[in-house]
Amino acid sequence: MSSSFDRRGFLKSAAATGAVLGLGNLPLMAQPTTTTQSTSAAQPGVKSAEPLFKISLAEWSLNDTLRAGRLDNLDFPAFAKKEFGIEAVEYVNQFFMDKGKDKTYHADLKKRCDDAGVKSVLIMCDDRVSLGDPDEARRQTAAETHFQWVEMAKFLGCHSIRVNARSSGTNDEQSDRVADGLRRLSEFAKQHTINVIVENHGGLSSNGEWLVATIKKVAMENCGTLPDFGNFSIGRGQEYDRYKGVTELMPFAKGVSAKSYGFDEAGNETRIDFRKMLKIVLDAKYHGYIGIEWEGGTPGEVEGIRLTQKLLERVRDEMAKA
Repeated sequence: MSSSFDRRGFLKSAAATGAVLGLGNLPLMAQPTTTTQSTSAAQPGVKSAEPLFKISLAEWSLNDTLRAGRLDNLDFPAFAKKEFGIEAVEYVNQFFMDKGKDKTYHADLKKRCDDAGVKSVLIMCDDRVSLGDPDEARRQTAAETHFQWVEMAKFLGCHSIRVNARSSGTNDEQSDRVADGLRRLSEFAKQHTINVIVENHGGLSSNGEWLVATIKKVAMENCGTLPDFGNFSIGRGQEYDRYKGVTELMPFAKGVSAKSYGFDEAGNETRIDFRKMLKIVLDAKYHGYIGIEWEGGTPGEVEGIRLTQKLLERVRDEMAKA
């Protein structure tokens, strides 16, 4: 995917971002909010305490912009820092699917992260293979297809790759097959000190009880979950209770996705109680990165990300003071 941003020009022209992304006259923040520190006031001469959790930006939040060619994956880290003050990013391999083994591309992306002062957190992998394929040979191939992303994640400094739990058969058969595929991949990833994490991403994977049972079958420390606040459609119009699901997945979490769809006038998410969700997250003693994953239509992507960021920061500060 070619970018319409010239790299040097991009870094010099952030003021034009609203127009470039087709967002009208949306103003940029004069001073981006820093998400790596608590926004609570600190006493002079006293080092600020670590925040209750850190905030990252999931690349999927900008999927329309990336698909339209108005932003390139290589520019994503600098864009996250310049536009939002966010210093950690989560990639989606759909936007650079042919670059898994391109070492030159990896080096370029890492340099851009280093130049911008941005940390790479994880790579979300959506390869068209099934880690739970009924055929053992195809399960092995599916695991091997992900090896390139493990190696890329390690090079970039990520802690994990996110994979999908796809299979067929009865619920028990799918659990056994997915666990086998995850184990094959996790054994390779362990050699690179990379985690393999599964997101609730529709179907059986959005059944918290099923996914927990599957992760337990893998029985490897580097295989865990990526609880998503919003992905709890289990099919046939049925929804798994999102709060129950996140509660079940959190003991195995190595990342968290703060999915958002829309906001009311008070700045609260209209479908998901963020305060309730974040209490579940913190009660599980999780203090790592929570990734912003905007998936709404209105407002646009930049404003949707910004509203999600503000809500996360506001609730974080409320909880820090409680």
